[in-house]
Amino acid sequence: MLNATTTAGAQLRNLAIIVICIALLAGINVVFNDYIVRVISTIFIFMILAVSYNLINGVTGQLSLEPNGFVAVGAYVTALLILSSDSKVDMFEMAAPSPWILSLHAGFLPALLISGLCAAALAVCLAVPVFRVRGDYLAIVTLGFGFIIKILAINNPQITNGAIGLNDIPQQPHLLFWCGLFALLATGMILQLVWSKYGRMMKAIRDDEDAAIAMGVNTFRIKTCAFATSAFFEGIGGGLLASLLTTISPGLFDFMLTFQLLIIIVLGGLGSTTGALLGTVLVVGSGEWLRFLDQPLQFFGHDLGAYPGLRMVVFSLLLLIIMLFAREGLLGKKEIWQIGRRSRGYGGK
Repeated sequence: MLNATTTAGAQLRNLAIIVICIALLAGINVVFNDYIVRVISTIFIFMILAVSYNLINGVTGQLSLEPNGFVAVGAYVTALLILSSDSKVDMFEMAAPSPWILSLHAGFLPALLISGLCAAALAVCLAVPVFRVRGDYLAIVTLGFGFIIKILAINNPQITNGAIGLNDIPQQPHLLFWCGLFALLATGMILQLVWSKYGRMMKAIRDDEDAAIAMGVNTFRIKTCAFATSAFFEGIGGGLLASLLTTISPGLFDFMLTFQLLIIIVLGGLGSTTGALLGTVLVVGSGEWLRFLDQPLQFFGHDLGAYPGLRMVVFSLLLLIIMLFAREGLLGKKEIWQIGRRSRGYGGK
C-alpha cells in the first residue's frame, strides 16, 4: 500500500513538473527578446545531443566519437524534407538535384521523426563492425564515421549541394517550444531507459563487460540498443539545429561538434543524465558569454588584436582542468536529486 502511494505521488509530481515546463516553454517567447530566445533554443538542442551522447558514452561506457555524423544525417534529412521543390531547384548550384530529392517532402514534426529513424537505422547497420572492437579502437572507428559522412556530403552535390550546403531552410514558428519539448522528451525517455533493466545491463557493460558476458548479458544487443537510441535523438537534434540555423553545410558538422559535446558530458559527469543537462547550460551559456574573446581585445588601453577561436582554447583548458582535478565531473555518475538525498542520509533511485 505504501509503495503504491509513493508511486502515485511520484507520478503526480512528474506530471506537475511536465505541465510547469510546458507552460514555461509557451511563455518564453513572450518574455525574452529574439537573441535570448535563440540562445535558449540552442541550449535545448544541445541538451538533446548531450543526454543522448551520454547514454552511449557515459552510461554504457563506450568511447564513441560519432555524434557529428548522426547530427549531420538528421540535419540534412530534415532540411531536404521541409524544403519545397522550387527552393531545391533554385538552391542547387554545383549539380542539378536528383529527381527523388525533389520528390521528398514532409511536415516539420514528421521530418524530425524520420530524421531520427534514419540516424537510428544507420546506427544499427554500423553496430556490427563498430562493436567488434573496444576502447581506443572503438573511438577511432566511430571518429572515422563522422569524417565519412562529411566527405559524402561534400562529394554528392546532387543530394546535398556539396560544400555549399543548404540554405533558406524554413524556420518553424514556435521553434523554441519544440526544442524544449523534445529536450524534455529525450531526457525523460533516456532516464526511464537508464532506470530499466536495460539500463542496469548498460551500466554492467560499462563497469566490466567481460563480467557482464559471464552473467549472460547479450552485450552486443544492449550496446546496439544504446547506440541506436542515442543516434535517434541526435538525428532529431540535428533536424532542430537545421531549422534554427536555416543554413547548413558539411563544415558545420566537423569534429569540433563532438568535442564540444564531450566537454559537456565530462563536465556534468559521465553517466549522469542531469549532469549532461547542467554541463550543457554551463558550456553553451559560457560559450555565448565568452564571445568577446573572438573580438579585438584591449588591455589597459592597449590593442591586443583579435584571436579567432580563443573560445575553443578556453573550452580545451576547461576539459584539461576537469580531467586533472575533477575526473568524475560535477555530479559523477549520480543524478541531481541523488546528491540532495545523500545529504539527508537516504538513497535515491
